[in-house]
Amino acid sequence: QVQLVESGGGLVQAGGSLRLSCIASGLTFSNYGQGWFRQPPGKEREFVAAINRSGVNTWYADSVKGRFTISRDYAKNTLYLQMNSLKPEDTAVYYCAFTYSSCSNLGCYDDTHDYNYWGQGTQVTVSS
Repeated sequence: QVQLVESGGGLVQAGGSLRLSCIASGLTFSNYGQGWFRQPPGKEREFVAAINRSGVNTWYADSVKGRFTISRDYAKNTLYLQMNSLKPEDTAVYYCAFTYSSCSNLGCYDDTHDYNYWGQGTQVTVSS
């Protein structure tokens, strides 16, 4: 069966960096677009970043643009989220998600309902 396993979360001071990883198994990695979402304490899950199946297009939430980078390594079946210049408001549980969509516009990637598979989440805490 499909499994998505995130890692790389932790506690970091404001201004620091973390790289999240999401290892996928049970699916053909290159057949999917991918996204990262986060759920801050007491809030709903929100879009962070996405990359389409071809890798030509990437999208970011305005709140992370210029600080976060989504990327992937097909050989390792791994999706990444490099997070720099972290702020306390980035504190959340971060989730990776895969979608079978081949769409090439943000509207196909920025909602939780767009995705077929989800990881279990990894906690990121940024202290001030």
